[in-house]
Amino acid sequence: MGISVTTLDNALKRKLEPRTAGPGARLRTIEALAHAGIPTAVMAAPMIPALNDSELEQILTRAHSAGAIHAAYILLRLPYEVAPLFRQWLAEHYPQRAEHVMSLVQQSRGGKDNQTAFGQRQRGTGVFAQLLQQRFRITCRKLGLNARKLDLDCSEFTLPPQSGEQQSLF
Repeated sequence: MGISVTTLDNALKRKLEPRTAGPGARLRTIEALAHAGIPTAVMAAPMIPALNDSELEQILTRAHSAGAIHAAYILLRLPYEVAPLFRQWLAEHYPQRAEHVMSLVQQSRGGKDNQTAFGQRQRGTGVFAQLLQQRFRITCRKLGLNARKLDLDCSEFTLPPQSGEQQSLF
């Protein structure tokens, strides 16, 4: 089970993700799942340059302390329909940082707001993206996150009964 933690800063969370569970509630969810024996992962996403990326190590550490055994992150992606909305939000809430944030995003996205190429769209390219990836790997190694592969027990999954109207996909 994966739980996303975008930030540990409640003020940023209220601006970035209004009407969603706060960081404390998300960490408590990780803790409850882990306590119940459910292998749990934390998704630090999206990592926004110059806004929440400085929290990466702390998010991973707090999630690990709560019981997460796996972790992942995603560098901010701005698909075509999202980019103008994000730029507007950024200008409204962080006008003094907007230009710097977008500069780092574009440096990590081949000069664009978004990169769609498989293998690059989640992590980005360039110096900032490489540093973020190194920080992630070092912290995971230090904490023991992603140290073992999750075994998925599929024995309880069954094919649904077939009706005369729909053919089997399998």
